[in-house]
Amino acid sequence: MIGFLRGRLVAKHPPQLVVDVGGLGYELDAPMSTFYGLPDVGSDVMLHTHLVVREDAHVLYGFATERERRLFRELIRVSGVGPKIALALLSGITVDRFLECVEADDTDVLVRIPGVGRKTAERLLVEMRDRARVFGVARVATDGGATGPAPPEPQAEAFSALVALGYKPAEVTRMLKSVDAAVTTTEELIRQALRLAARD
Repeated sequence: MIGFLRGRLVAKHPPQLVVDVGGLGYELDAPMSTFYGLPDVGSDVMLHTHLVVREDAHVLYGFATERERRLFRELIRVSGVGPKIALALLSGITVDRFLECVEADDTDVLVRIPGVGRKTAERLLVEMRDRARVFGVARVATDGGATGPAPPEPQAEAFSALVALGYKPAEVTRMLKSVDAAVTTTEELIRQALRLAARD
């Protein structure tokens, strides 16, 4: 098992990124919560990792914090929840927000996340109720932004990332049109689009 990677960030195209570790390039999938905190390409980065072995592929997932990885590992143990849904959950809401949903038995927030139907949301709340106690409480502010006209490249990258997270193309187009036109970065476009989707 690969526990973590420390190296140079070579590429980031949400939800995928590449880290150069001693001349070996590792491809990882990561939730948007991790992408929001990534440094610029070419900078050093350290990510907690989890390897999923399938019949047709070995997929490495990367996380900015140990809490994100722990929640990911707990989520994929839930019946009917695979890595793709777990990644979408971590991209759509924070660890603390998810724990609040579990505590409040709130399915409404969870069903707004692509791939999470009512039955899956209810199963998550039931199966995660006891496991959620292992997580401490840590409130983290995630506000941020940028100004200036948005170039087409961040829009295209945000579109691809949201589709990869499970949203339908028409839905993504509508989400991105609702985002503040002053936003210029891919990460902030995705962040605001996911916030808007959670409010609908």
